[in-house]
Amino acid sequence: MAETQSKREGSHDFDFLVGKWKVHHRRLRERLVGCTDWEEFEGTCDNENIMGGTANFDESVMERETGRGNGMTLRLYDASSGEWSLYWAATGSASFDVPMIGSFKEKNGIGEFYSQETHQGQHVYSRFIWSRISENFCQWEQALSTDGGKTWETNWIMENTRIS
Repeated sequence: MAETQSKREGSHDFDFLVGKWKVHHRRLRERLVGCTDWEEFEGTCDNENIMGGTANFDESVMERETGRGNGMTLRLYDASSGEWSLYWAATGSASFDVPMIGSFKEKNGIGEFYSQETHQGQHVYSRFIWSRISENFCQWEQALSTDGGKTWETNWIMENTRIS
């Protein structure tokens, strides 16, 4: 007889992110070419729960060397799967990127989200990780893999410190 595993209820997983944040960004200048030169810049992020708490939305401002950029993330929770779909759009884009899908792991509180996308014409796996979560701090990182997830190149790290 197959053992059934109960789904973890995760509709409040992003409650920690609600509020206003100061964000320190570290972003690789070039991806998937062995680059080790990082661009560092500051930004802010305003986050709120929407749709009765079954969705989460943020708007980000990034003060890069090339000028100010804006972005937004819409996170939607699917109670039937216990997973979130994360949709990102940035300045100059007329659409959302491919959604990142995943959840937080109950045992360690780390959120892992994955997708398949293309980077400069190459098919890659993409991963977001939310970690180091506390009342006044959290970290997000993005990585890409060209070998099916065996190895990952982290290309963007955001350290978020609560303002309010």
